[in-house]
Amino acid sequence: MLTLTENASTIVKTITGQSPDAEEAGLRISSSNPQNTAFAAAVAPSPEPADQVVEVSGARLFLEPGAAVALDDKVLDAQVDASGSVSFALGAVA
Repeated sequence: MLTLTENASTIVKTITGQSPDAEEAGLRISSSNPQNTAFAAAVAPSPEPADQVVEVSGARLFLEPGAAVALDDKVLDAQVDASGSVSFALGAVA
C-alpha cells in the first residue's frame, strides 16, 4: 500500500482542509496512461466507488484502481517551495 512521509501527510491535510467538504475530502490520484507511469492529483470531495482509500495521520488519499496498483510499493513525499508551490515525489519503500 502507498505510504506517506510526514511532510506529505501534513501537506495533503492542508490542501484538502481548504475544500468545502473538508471532513470527507481527499487527494485523488489517478493514472493518465495505460502504463501507469504518469499521475494526476486533485482534491476530491469523496472517493469514486472503485478507489482505494488510504488514510495516514488524518490525510486521505483516493487512488483510482490503476494508480493503486502502480503505487502499491511506493512512498509519497511532498514539499512546498519558497513561492508556495507544492511538489510531490514518489520513492521506493526502503
